[in-house]
Amino acid sequence: MKTLKTILMALALIAAPAAIRAQASADAPAATVTDLDQKYATDLLKAGTDAPDITLNTIDGKPFALKDLRGRYVVLDFWASWCPDCRKDSPFIMQLYKKFGAKGVAFVGVSFDKNLESWKNGVAKLGIEYTQVSDLKPMRESPVAEAYHVKWIPTIYVIDPQGKVVLATVVSDKVSAYLHSVYPDCAE
Repeated sequence: MKTLKTILMALALIAAPAAIRAQASADAPAATVTDLDQKYATDLLKAGTDAPDITLNTIDGKPFALKDLRGRYVVLDFWASWCPDCRKDSPFIMQLYKKFGAKGVAFVGVSFDKNLESWKNGVAKLGIEYTQVSDLKPMRESPVAEAYHVKWIPTIYVIDPQGKVVLATVVSDKVSAYLHSVYPDCAE
C-alpha cells in the first residue's frame, strides 16, 4: 500500500507543472497575433520558390506578362477596390512605388475586382500609378490567386531579378524593410 501511495504521489508531482501551465493558459486572455503573417500568410509561396508567371490584361486591356519584368525586382500587390485593408494600405504602397520605382523596382497591382468599372474607379480614387492587371475574377476563383496561394488581401510578394520569390507577406512594412535592405541609399 505504501508503494502505491509513493507511486501516486510521484505521478502527481510529475503532472502538477503541466496542470498548472494548462490552468494558467486557460485563465490568460486569448493570445493576440502581433505578426499578421503568422495568421494570414502561412500558406504563401516560400522564399526561393520560382514565381509563377502570370499573363493578364492591364486595366486598359493590354496584355501583360510577369516574365517580361525579369532582370528587375518586382513587387506584386494583390488587392481589390472593395477591400478596406487594401484601401488603407494603398497610400503606403504608393510611397514605396515612388521611392523604389526610381531605382527600377517594378510594381504590379493584381486586382480581384470582378467589375472593370469598380476596378478603374478604385485605382483612380486611390491614385495608384503603377501597372494594374486582373482576370476580373473573385479571389476564390482566380487561377492567379491559386498559383500564389493568396487567401487574404492585401498580400504582397517581392520577386528578385532572377524570378524567385524573396518575400511573401501581408505586412507592407516588411516590404519596405526588404527594399531598404536592397537599396540602403533610399533610407529616410
